[in-house]
Amino acid sequence: MGPSPVTLTRFILEKQAAPPGATAEFSALMAQIGLVGKMIAQVLRRAGLVNVLGVTGEINVQGEAVKKLDELANDTFLKVFQHSGLVCALASEELEKPVHLPENWPHGRYILLFDPLDGSSNTDVNMPLGTIVSVLRYEGTGGLPSEPELIRKGTHQVAAGYLMYGSSTMLVFTAGQGVHGFTLDPGVGEYLLSHENIRMPRAGKVYSANEGNYHKWPPGTRRFMDYLKTPDKATGRPYSARYSGCLVADVHRILLDGGIYLYPGETDKPEGKLRLLYEANPLAMVVEQAGGQASTGTLRILEVEPKGLHQRVPLIIGSREEVSLAEQFIQGMK
Repeated sequence: MGPSPVTLTRFILEKQAAPPGATAEFSALMAQIGLVGKMIAQVLRRAGLVNVLGVTGEINVQGEAVKKLDELANDTFLKVFQHSGLVCALASEELEKPVHLPENWPHGRYILLFDPLDGSSNTDVNMPLGTIVSVLRYEGTGGLPSEPELIRKGTHQVAAGYLMYGSSTMLVFTAGQGVHGFTLDPGVGEYLLSHENIRMPRAGKVYSANEGNYHKWPPGTRRFMDYLKTPDKATGRPYSARYSGCLVADVHRILLDGGIYLYPGETDKPEGKLRLLYEANPLAMVVEQAGGQASTGTLRILEVEPKGLHQRVPLIIGSREEVSLAEQFIQGMK
């Protein structure tokens, strides 16, 4: 017989894979995030059978049509953490304002920023989906955190991670001591360690981008894309294109196999499309902890000073060599 399976909770407690001084409560927090993942995954498995596909008719704070599964995933987060005793405030891509949980105060010191269902365009076509989570620690003593106290640079995150709903459900997270992946075993209902201490290759052979926007990109970004597609045996080009429409799935592939993901700014929208607090910051923390890099093209993502809950940002993320090269093209050095 092989070694006994390592569950998510056991791993955090034994490996001390938590923010300093918070092992037990962080383990409980991750278990709750895992529970959210189980609940969303269960709905997704039956989505075409229980009338949760399509749109609600509402428009969210981002100006986008709300899909039924977006709303369901968002509500799942709120219900799970409302009486968890661990979280004092949450902010979501789907909600204009933060949600405070006075019933958890002052014991709950964590703040969650999350994208409840990443890849919403995939919901009606049975393609991969994800959930992205950023974890902050609130040390204030004067009551529940105000909105500005949720709007922090990515370097202030104490943990980050994502859930991916594909052929299996995976939970990948970092608390600043490496990146670890767990796969949900539906037979026992537990997340079991499947990828310990993930290390991203320094370079890869895959790029992921929505090339339908190519004509909107600045010249440096277009030159970089042309470079990736130009054959050159010495450098292993051309790269292969892999783009699913789900940020989590595309970054997960690159995390394991190397390469680069781009959702750059556009000539008429230099601020980019992806959200800094709910998408770019948490994924940047994960990728950096695995040895990769995340940039706006001119600045490290984790150093971007946020000015609002729903701030957008260009995102170039992946293997260190490709991201550095992309920066050179974007900054006109290539």
